[in-house]
Amino acid sequence: MKSTTLWVNIVIIFLLVGCSRIKMTGIPTNYLQNRSPLLAKSYLELPLGSIHPEAWLLEQLKMMKNGLTGHLDEAYETVVGSRNGWLGGDGDGWERGPYWLDGLVPLAYILDDQELIKKVRPWIEWSLDNQAENGYFGPVPFEEEPVLEPGIQKTPRRDWWPKMVMLKVLQQYYSATGDERVVSLMTEYFRYQLERLPETPLDNWSFWANRRAGDNLMMVYWLYNITGEDFLLDLARLIHEQTYPWTKIFMNEKCYEGPALTHLYPYNVSNKYPYDTLLITRLCVKQLQSFHCVNLAQGIKEPVIFFQQDPDPVYITSVEKAFKKIKAFHGQPQGMYGGDEPMHGNNPTQGIELCSVVELMYSLENMLTITGDIQFADHLEKIVYNALPAQVKQDFSSRQYFQSANQVMLTRHRHNFYEEDYHGGTDLCFGLLTGYPCCTCNMHQGWPKYVQNLFYGTPDNGIAAMMYAPCSVSMLVSDSIPINVLEETNYPFDENIRFTISCPERTKFAFHLRVPSWCLNAEIGLNDEAFLPLESGTICVIDRRWNNGDRIELILPMEISFSRWVENSVAVERGPLVYSLKIREKWIPRDDGDRFGPYEEV
Repeated sequence: MKSTTLWVNIVIIFLLVGCSRIKMTGIPTNYLQNRSPLLAKSYLELPLGSIHPEAWLLEQLKMMKNGLTGHLDEAYETVVGSRNGWLGGDGDGWERGPYWLDGLVPLAYILDDQELIKKVRPWIEWSLDNQAENGYFGPVPFEEEPVLEPGIQKTPRRDWWPKMVMLKVLQQYYSATGDERVVSLMTEYFRYQLERLPETPLDNWSFWANRRAGDNLMMVYWLYNITGEDFLLDLARLIHEQTYPWTKIFMNEKCYEGPALTHLYPYNVSNKYPYDTLLITRLCVKQLQSFHCVNLAQGIKEPVIFFQQDPDPVYITSVEKAFKKIKAFHGQPQGMYGGDEPMHGNNPTQGIELCSVVELMYSLENMLTITGDIQFADHLEKIVYNALPAQVKQDFSSRQYFQSANQVMLTRHRHNFYEEDYHGGTDLCFGLLTGYPCCTCNMHQGWPKYVQNLFYGTPDNGIAAMMYAPCSVSMLVSDSIPINVLEETNYPFDENIRFTISCPERTKFAFHLRVPSWCLNAEIGLNDEAFLPLESGTICVIDRRWNNGDRIELILPMEISFSRWVENSVAVERGPLVYSLKIREKWIPRDDGDRFGPYEEV
């Protein structure tokens, strides 16, 4: 009888991407949901700090605090020190300060670490206290061209792109604190954007903004869901119109094969809004040099983001097609793709930029909440447990600019990378400034944002565990009933996951659990009832009245499997993990006295 009872309480559903799967529920939610006319999200992000890492995951975040994330202002003082333009200074005034904060802010509030919060606050306060009357915010533009200093990006200070990163930072700060000044700043800034974009479009100062404007679009929708002001939807359409036409490009089936290169990166940076249609039709995903690797990692979510306002299935279809082509023509076993920095095919010696790793993670996290498509969760898991740890030193004291699936000599010499001449052969070496320093500042968002996405609220005021790692969550379910869920596991190294529910009273809500596509023999048990089989690639929903102390046991057996790649090469996998050959390492410190600073060869 127990197993029969459990079957009554479990619903297995397939979450496929498509318009029909995403509807407005009409139910007031405990967490921020899309307002009409936007389509409802499948999963709702919890306030920053609701999820607390445990066990090995907590140690990972502590290493970040004790490593570069917590001390970048000391290790890289020339750029993210007191002269930074985002602190009102005359120094670096572009993306690197906001990049660092994009990881430091969530880390500080997830750990509830007052030392880190103290580092965060001056940056936040300066932006909030120094918005111009016309709505502009950010580093104060220079009246005269500043004196150049090596390694410092002082301009262009008016560029739309760095503001997009800082908007994400402020959104996270608001999520943790509820500081209403963030809402005020964004409202005035978005009015400023709506007024200025027609005359100074996204790519007026640099092409990066038109490739990455999906980040801007996300923040516009976030604010609309808080304030409901209609002008934000007008701004959203304008931003989408000026954004690189990712949807059209992803749908292109026939690549141009002629001698011209003007449609490829880096030559296509001059293709600005309104875009040259001929160059767009010549471009497709499978081409070498089709995109800058980080632009693709960020741009791939833009069609899905805009789909919330314009529910045309082509936006979803285009992204599905893009991922299939990326894997087929550029893919590597750890979930990433060859891009050093232009897209460079699927040879396992091609480079993968660290910025593209953390940005693709962020894109997958947001596409998952919108669509509920567990393929995004499976892909995210592959990257976070394989690509991300490989590219950063264990104590978070240094990083690689590029990694490769097959890298046996991490030495300073020329490689078969597109971006080679300006990096002094240091791309694979571990260091602070090797390759290019953007990743030194941008790498910090990966782990903290992953923690933020371990649990979600659901549109019916339930709970969803879509990614697995040791943690606990405090959140509201049902009619704003507070609960705590402890997730005990050594996942991804172990297949057993236990959830223990603490609640003040017997409470009815739905608990969503993802069954990964790679898991063929998953089982689930409730308290002392018999285990039941689950189908791979599905969401298990247990909808019942829960008692304090109830337990869910989820078993995800991890079988050894083999995947085939370029030239019939083989990768060995187990569950979410990709095996690597254990070879002896010798770390050799180097310092050649040049702009790349001290580094280590392996």
